[in-house]
Formats: sequence, structure tokens, C-alpha cells
Amino acid sequence: MRIFLIVALLLSVSFVAGCSRRADDRAPGGRVIVSYWEKWTGFELDAMQRVADDFNRSQDRIEVRILPVSQIDVKLMLATAGGNPPDLAGLWTFSVPDFAEKGALTPIDAALQRAGIGRERFIPVFWDLCSHRGFQWAIPVAPAALALHYNRALFREAGLDPDRPPRSLAELESMNEKLTLVELTRTGRVVRLPYAQLTPAEQRSHAFMIVRAGHLPQEPGWWLDLMGVWFGGSLFDGRRITADAPGNLAAFQWFRDITAKYGIENLRNYGATGGNFASPQNPFLSGRVAMELQGPWMHNFIGKYAPDLDWGVAPFPAADPAAGKDTTLVESDVLVIPRGARHPAEAFAFLAYLCQREPAEKLALGQRKFTALRETSPSFFAAHPNPHIREFVRLASSPNAHAAPRLCIWRECQEELRVAAGNALWGMATPEAALAQVQERVAWRWDRMQARWERVAEARRKEWLDRELP
Repeated sequence: MRIFLIVALLLSVSFVAGCSRRADDRAPGGRVIVSYWEKWTGFELDAMQRVADDFNRSQDRIEVRILPVSQIDVKLMLATAGGNPPDLAGLWTFSVPDFAEKGALTPIDAALQRAGIGRERFIPVFWDLCSHRGFQWAIPVAPAALALHYNRALFREAGLDPDRPPRSLAELESMNEKLTLVELTRTGRVVRLPYAQLTPAEQRSHAFMIVRAGHLPQEPGWWLDLMGVWFGGSLFDGRRITADAPGNLAAFQWFRDITAKYGIENLRNYGATGGNFASPQNPFLSGRVAMELQGPWMHNFIGKYAPDLDWGVAPFPAADPAAGKDTTLVESDVLVIPRGARHPAEAFAFLAYLCQREPAEKLALGQRKFTALRETSPSFFAAHPNPHIREFVRLASSPNAHAAPRLCIWRECQEELRVAAGNALWGMATPEAALAQVQERVAWRWDRMQARWERVAEARRKEWLDRELP
């Protein structure tokens, strides 16, 4: 079965690669065809297609042709290894270290310098995420940052000020107790009331059913592996893996404390009643969760499934509100030029075009996101459908904007962390034991990869310098 799947994937890559360009790589009229693989579908792909159409109309030398490709990271690596990659491809910033170290990308430093495009043009964190080992490999085209989304109507119902979201983790937990509704039996009668109004004995007994949650880290739980940043933690110090650092341990202890507080069975029963994310039954959209960590894309689902929702956005509060002011996690879709691209100079021309404010803002508006550029026009905010988009831009520009560590083994590290977070959350391991296991497994892999890098570093850097765009 594994052999069959590998052969099928190779055949699909060969088909996609063959369809991505004409035999002569020329369009009618002599334009050079730039083949561009992209992972987006739907309105996000449509937005990039409109920008590509504008670029194609703006000059008469190049024609960018976009092909949507599923499993793009796997297929791009295989196509590059086979010597038949596209000219451009859409990846994510966390993909850059792995693809660069495996020799699958083309450095673009010299071309950026000639075009006058540098770090000063971008929100710093997104530019830095496109670099690795001292070389620039990509440009950010569709960034995101995370913030606390909260239901203002539920705040009012609980007697909380909807214009004052939590500013510290302690405030978040205090509000959580007032927003969380439970049902239990008192003197033979079922009553519903906030968790904060339970007696200490009732709280300890866990003899209640959760009807509505204020906030739960496992809802939606997509960033449990990186929640340590709100506790001052880091997974990598630039030299070694630090999965068991105090801040990460504090985050895992927070997971465990929440489970201990509300009861494992209560939380499991509550989670089993949740609906699909992209549906009206989404817990936040349906009012069953009052606060949730999410990105700017949440507005799209609110508009579609809960258009009357009264909601706000604020920084997710840190354990230390002074040191962790405006902490957020960021990521970005990026464009890269694969190694072996037939038309790297023409591909870079489109990259340079996307570094201009007008096309960057057109793409962001079409995808309902924001741009990675440092400067944004007033008309962009006026036209944007998300009323809170400024807050995401502000958070992304914060000195406390963090991202996944720049590791070529990040996906393996992430998987280990997610398993460990689940084990800590549901009481299958202590936070200390869960993170100690991650530290042991990931540090060993990283040390092995680093030793391998040190053996080839000089030759690889020379190769990268020789491979820069002409």
C-alpha cells in the first residue's frame, strides 16, 4: 500500500509539472510563461488570480499562469528533486528552513538588492521569517496574527464591560468563571448559573454540566504547541531546543489547571457537543464559547454564519501583562522560486510586483487579510470588511510578535508538542513529564541535524551564493 501511494503521488506530481508549462514555455505573442503553483482555492485563489491578471496586463514580456496544487509542500519537493519544478510556488514561512536546507529553493538576496527591496519595506517579523542561515528565500504575501475574539453580548449578560476585555491571564480566568454557565441539581431542582456562583464544594465535586464556556485553550486548540509565548516561554534559543523552559511548563500547567478546575469528563462531554468549525454550530459563532484565540480569517466565518454577532478583538492576555504586552503569534503565506526554475528572473519580476503597495493591498482585500508591508494606505482600512483589521496589523508590528521557531525539523517538533499538550491537558502525563519527553526526542533530532549542517555549511553557503538569481 505504501509503495502504491508513493507511485500515485509521483505520477500526480509528474502530471501537475507537465501541465504547468507549455513545451516551449512561450505564450502566443512570445511572452515567457511563468508557471506558478499555489495551495489556495476558492476566493483566496481568485484574489491572487486577479492580481496576476493585473501584472500580465501591465507589461508585454511575462505571463503568470497559476495552477492550484494540493499537498503542495510534498509535490513541490518531489518536482524540484526531479528537475521539473514550477517557476514560483506558494508555501508558508515555517516551510522555508526545511526547503532551503534541502536545496529546493533559490536565494533571492541579490535580486532584492538590485530591485531596492529590503527589510525596511516590511513589518519586520514577516521579512525575518523569510530568511534562513543568512539568506533571503521568499517574500511574505498573506500574513496573519492571532488575537482574542470575544462575544460582547455575553460580556454584558455576565455583567462585564464589553469595552474592557481581559488584560492579564488572571483577568481572563476571573472572567472565565463568570462567563462559564453550568447546570446542576440543587434540592431536587435543575438550576443554571455561572460557575463563579457555585459553592466551593460544588466546584470541587464537578457534579455539574457545562452549558457554555467562557474560554478553553482547546477551543479550537490549534496553537497549544506554541502557547508558551504568552508565559514568556520559547522553544528554541538560537542554538538549542528549549521545550522544557519555564514559560512552556507554565503554559502546560495552565492547561492542566483548567482541566482540574472544570473536570475532565465535563470538558469531554462539552466538547462532544461542539459543531464543525465552518458552520453555524461553531462554538464561538453559536455563543457556546465566549472568548477564543483566532486570526483575521474568523471574520469571514462570522459574516457567513453569524452576521448579527456582536464581537470584539483584543490582544490575548499574557501571564505577565507588562513583559508580555501585545504578545501574538504570526505566520504568513510566502512565495518562493524553486531550485531549477526555468525562468527565475521572470518569476522574480512578479515577486517584486507583489512588494508594491497597490497590488499587495488588492490581494489582501480580496483575501480579507492584511499586507506584510510596513506602510498601509488609509483607503485600505476604509475598504476592508473586517472592522478590527487594524488591531491585527498593530499586533503583528509588536516587539512581542512571535512565530514557530526556524527549524528544519519544525513539523516533527510540532507533532511532539501537540501530543504532549494533549497529554498534559487531559491528565495523561504531568506537564513536567510531557515536556521532558519532547525535550529528549526533539533535542536529539536537532543535535543530529545541526551536526550534519556543520559538516556541509561552508559548501552549502558557497552553493547558495553561486545559485543566486542572475
